[in-house]
Amino acid sequence: MRRKERQLSGEDAARLLENGEYGVLATFGEDGWPYGVPVSYAYDGSRIYFHGAKSGHKLDNLRYCARASFTVVGDTHVLQEIYSTAYQSVIAFGTVQAVEDRREKVEALVKLAEKYCYDNIERARPYAEKSLENVGVYRMDILRLTGKRRLER
Repeated sequence: MRRKERQLSGEDAARLLENGEYGVLATFGEDGWPYGVPVSYAYDGSRIYFHGAKSGHKLDNLRYCARASFTVVGDTHVLQEIYSTAYQSVIAFGTVQAVEDRREKVEALVKLAEKYCYDNIERARPYAEKSLENVGVYRMDILRLTGKRRLER
């Protein structure tokens, strides 16, 4: 990282990843083009879970190359007077695979529901179990996590 004074601690980077609203999964395809797609996600301390269709561009890319990055941007504020932005962001690097284990899939879907549907959590587990055949669940095993911020002055 070029600007070491802006580097987030590992704990702060993990906290931003835990609390972020959505992230952008970046993959690389056989066609030579990078592909970034926003996804809802849940973080468990060492892995990122997301769900989606069982086919499509994102999965074609992941079958070609399981390595990916995942970016979350936290609070931002334009600093007009100095032509800059106060921000915080985190990038996770790792490998992505489909979750096949039934228990892990249900737990990942419940974790997603706890994050996004917390007012309706009592129905999450039955809904997750009913949805297993129709939804893909994917896991990024994080190999490296970096974070950066610029504070307002």
